[in-house]
Amino acid sequence: MSSSSEKAQRPGGQRPWGLEWRSSVWFITLVVGIAITTDLLIYSIIVPVIPFRLQNLGYEGVSGLVGWLLFAYSAALVIFTPPIAFLSEKYKNRKIPLLLGQAALIGSQVMLMEAPTFWVMALARIAQGISACVIWVVGLALICDTVPEKIVGKQLGLAMMGMSLGFLIGPPVAGALDKRFGFRGPFVFGIIVTAIELIGRLLIIERKEAIRWDASFTDLVGRNNPSKERVAYGAVQEKRPEGSPERTSHDQSEDAAETVSPTRVPSRTQAEAETGGQASEPAQLSIPRLLFKLVRSPRALSAVFLTLSYGIMISSLEPVLPLYLQSTYGFDVSKVGLIYIAAVVPSFISSPLSGWYADRGGTIVSTVVCLVGSLPFWCLLIIRSHLAYFITMFALLNLFATGCISPVTAEFAMVTRSLEGVGYGHVYGAFNVAYGLGSAIGPVIGGQLYDHVAPQRGWLELCLFNAALVVVSTFVTLCWFGETAVVKRVVHYLRHRTSAKREESEAAASHTHSHC
Repeated sequence: MSSSSEKAQRPGGQRPWGLEWRSSVWFITLVVGIAITTDLLIYSIIVPVIPFRLQNLGYEGVSGLVGWLLFAYSAALVIFTPPIAFLSEKYKNRKIPLLLGQAALIGSQVMLMEAPTFWVMALARIAQGISACVIWVVGLALICDTVPEKIVGKQLGLAMMGMSLGFLIGPPVAGALDKRFGFRGPFVFGIIVTAIELIGRLLIIERKEAIRWDASFTDLVGRNNPSKERVAYGAVQEKRPEGSPERTSHDQSEDAAETVSPTRVPSRTQAEAETGGQASEPAQLSIPRLLFKLVRSPRALSAVFLTLSYGIMISSLEPVLPLYLQSTYGFDVSKVGLIYIAAVVPSFISSPLSGWYADRGGTIVSTVVCLVGSLPFWCLLIIRSHLAYFITMFALLNLFATGCISPVTAEFAMVTRSLEGVGYGHVYGAFNVAYGLGSAIGPVIGGQLYDHVAPQRGWLELCLFNAALVVVSTFVTLCWFGETAVVKRVVHYLRHRTSAKREESEAAASHTHSHC
């Protein structure tokens, strides 16, 4: 292709300022990580303030009303995730949904701050749920669009640190601002943080847009690695027949836009390669066909189940832990917040570490290590001992438990490579629905187990329930998780070994018979 034709393909106007770093791996990961932090920060800031706001508005039965507001958020998360995921993949755009989601988050905080009635608060919580859908579906898909395959687990793990950071900052900031400036203080802080984070989303340049200006931007993700074969995660490399002439770097630049498109498409067919035709994207799957394809994939279903169980395990402690600490150690609200730090800090290590190892040792090993590592600490938490013992066990539990989510999110990205027509937005839509259901079911299970069992046994029952859930999750991981599950590998190995021994026996018998 001539240079004049190359220029004709470029969009009009000047080259965007900061094109390289605005479309780079580190910047995209940073923006999505901050977005996750903001989402959890706003959630953890607002939840403690809502009950007191309802009381000031003159409502009775506040605990029940708060429950409905939490339900409105979770319901919006589950209901709006499928259409957001579907539209994100259909129109192949990540930036616009991220900007609209941020606008919804700012609007929801203003509504909550000035809400005169309960139903306005409910609408605001629905808007917050929609905003959360966007960052958890479109944001994670954007990382996978940008990051090369070999480091996607590590980058997802770094972004997931935002979950812990948001929960760590939110409650103490909410308490301090509410005490100093009144109930509007936390909301104003949240609006300021959201507006600042909006700047990062505005600066994003998606990789497909960067390539329109310079096709060599496909190599930016591998800036520290001179290899030219590194491609964006989920892309399918074209296999070159033996004896065919090697492609020049100029030819590779021509195909670069196809390599990093948001929805991964198959490589060109042999007929297309011979005629020089361009590969066309597969027809957009309808929602029923998409669900059918995901349901038929054991790999996808196992990742969905692990996300659901993770949501249940983590959220089941939310309504119970403060009551247990109060009855066992006499803690008040401020001291309970300090215990949560023991849960949050270890995740700063485990999330990126498990994601990093998932890139090198595989998602199966990383997931199994985290699940098996958490199992004994669910049991050790049952023992009532000194406070230092509880904090140590709780911290070690969260070190392993929170490490599970990074390899699972990396596995979702891998699912797109095995299912034609399924994009990153689709699989992270499934992830978001599973986590939303788990985080909605978990508190109910935890509260029922703790309240409807004898007080001295409620904590015991909850810990044993979560330990059993870990065992089931480990079984699912070994049987169905990954490209080739562990059980299938073992069965194949045993069959191969048995077949080899049978052949050796037959050869030995034949050799003995020939000598006779």
